[in-house]
Amino acid sequence: MNFVIVSHAPHKEQGEQLYAYEPYIREMNLWIRHVDKVTILAPMLKETVTPIEATYKHDTLQMLKVASIQFTSSKHSIRSIIALPKLLAAIFKAFKTADHIHLRCPGNLGALGCLVQICFPKIPKTAKYAGNWDPKAQQPLSYRFQKWILSNTFLTKNMTALVYGKWEAQSKNIKPFFTASFRSKDKLPYRTKNYKSKLKFVFTGSLVKGKRPGLVIAIVQGLLEQGIDVSLELYGEGPLRSDLENCVLKHDLGAYITFKGNQPLDKIKVALQESHFLVLPSKSEGWPKAVAEAMFYGVIPIATPVSCVANMLDHGRRGILIAPNIKAAVDQIITTLQSEDLNKMSKLAQEWSQKYTLEYFETEIKKIVKG
Repeated sequence: MNFVIVSHAPHKEQGEQLYAYEPYIREMNLWIRHVDKVTILAPMLKETVTPIEATYKHDTLQMLKVASIQFTSSKHSIRSIIALPKLLAAIFKAFKTADHIHLRCPGNLGALGCLVQICFPKIPKTAKYAGNWDPKAQQPLSYRFQKWILSNTFLTKNMTALVYGKWEAQSKNIKPFFTASFRSKDKLPYRTKNYKSKLKFVFTGSLVKGKRPGLVIAIVQGLLEQGIDVSLELYGEGPLRSDLENCVLKHDLGAYITFKGNQPLDKIKVALQESHFLVLPSKSEGWPKAVAEAMFYGVIPIATPVSCVANMLDHGRRGILIAPNIKAAVDQIITTLQSEDLNKMSKLAQEWSQKYTLEYFETEIKKIVKG
């Protein structure tokens, strides 16, 4: 079986190995374990491999380098439009050799893959839609187009589209799915925590506007001003880091807030085991791995109710749902600290998340690939 992947994930070469973002590679290695040959269409960067990137594990893997397209400026738009015919031809040619087509959505290359797959109605297909599938969400036109075409069973044949969350009035090819980060061996028995002493907060994710790390810092500052003894560690890198560090210095929060940068998953696991709460007030999510990973170790998530987050947190039984507003978020957290059984909440979070292991994930993937 030739498993053809269309992905917008940037790839890198080191020696004879292909590298990409580690959580993505970790998942893809589970998909490709069950196929004979892998063909990848994705952009290639001429950059050094970083500690948060990993390599594919497959003996027969072909990389088809394609241009990255974006429409964020006039210059990029013109270049992308010029590149479109060549890109469409490359995708079409690859699909002609495919025994299974796998689209990574949402993304500009995924959108092109959604178009070209119409020409191949008999080939089995899967699409992993890693964004917010909520039909009511305000999203860019490209995202809405991909959701529409994946749901259109007249244009899209022989397709299973994997989405996060259960939504009403979906076409028969839309399958609620999940993502996993840890194996069964990573499970630890539940242990109670002391929520009356200093509370350790953690943020794991990119330091970008969509994750609202500035709001995380403001929430911690608000809690400190209300006399709550808290600390915060931020794991991740991004363009906002310098501004965030300046904010911490400006408000004299250096004794309470530290930046850890990008760290491998093993170090994140240790940090989670030592934390009480994870804060992730995102603007949008698909299946927030940071939230699921925290819950796996009994860390109580504090998150905005976007995408399937409210379902993950059982509408407040397994975590704290907040509005993206400093005062409202601080008030909600303090109310929860004062009125809820936090060890019960923590245990419910851990029990729920530990169902979604990599073993279970791979079993479900194998069912889909093997048909």
